Amino acid sequence: MDLSTRGTTSTGNSVLIGGFIIQGSQPVQVVVRCLAGSLASFGVSNALFDSVIELYDVNNNLIASNDDWFTSNDAQTICSYRRDPPNSIESALLVTLNPGSYTAIVKSYSDAQQAATSGVALFEVYDLRTSSSRLGNVSTRGQVGTGDNILIGGVIVGGNMSKPVVVRALGPTLTQFGVTGVLQNPYLELRDGNGNLVEANNDWQQSPEAATISADGKAPPNAKESAMAPTLSPGNYTALVSGVGGTTGTGLIEVYDESPAP
Repeated sequence: MDLSTRGTTSTGNSVLIGGFIIQGSQPVQVVVRCLAGSLASFGVSNALFDSVIELYDVNNNLIASNDDWFTSNDAQTICSYRRDPPNSIESALLVTLNPGSYTAIVKSYSDAQQAATSGVALFEVYDLRTSSSRLGNVSTRGQVGTGDNILIGGVIVGGNMSKPVVVRALGPTLTQFGVTGVLQNPYLELRDGNGNLVEANNDWQQSPEAATISADGKAPPNAKESAMAPTLSPGNYTALVSGVGGTTGTGLIEVYDESPAP
């Protein structure tokens, strides 16, 4: 399962933060990348110009970072997997990771001559499946605005088997972690590759899948937060997080692979 999230990244506590979990007992090779300027070709008017990506382990140790992907020692290998970003000043990492939790920070490039800027960026994690372990969860924290500036998550279900997942959108809970200006009432939509609505949810307890969500241990802490537990056929899906009534703030989108762990 490959996962991605599109959102606005800024500076300080408003950078785009992605998290993912490697499940299993063996290392997994993944490509982590950040698209920015190339989003303009898809109609995104306020795309981030020049992206930087940093990858940290669960102890907040920096594992790897990249500014311009083609300067990476792994650039040729990234190309061989057809995961090279379209724009030369976008970012990509090829890393082999042990099972555990990881955090990626997506932000603007800056130096003495160039100040950091804000804009829409796309954070992606591709599981190259070189072992029996897998990418089992991804989450991204970012600013939820309106229009092109909502938080958007992408899921690719590969193979020929359907996959049970839990998708969540959190807002108020983030205050417990010191986040200010949170999205007070998230609204979550899941659409297929043709843009058709698969499922939508406002308050997770109103979902017909609420019992399944709770049984899986994925119940959001706040009743105003959103969740769903669909079983997805192979294909591409998009999860969209917005604020009820056009409200804005910091939100968290999460996708969990609920199929049996390797």
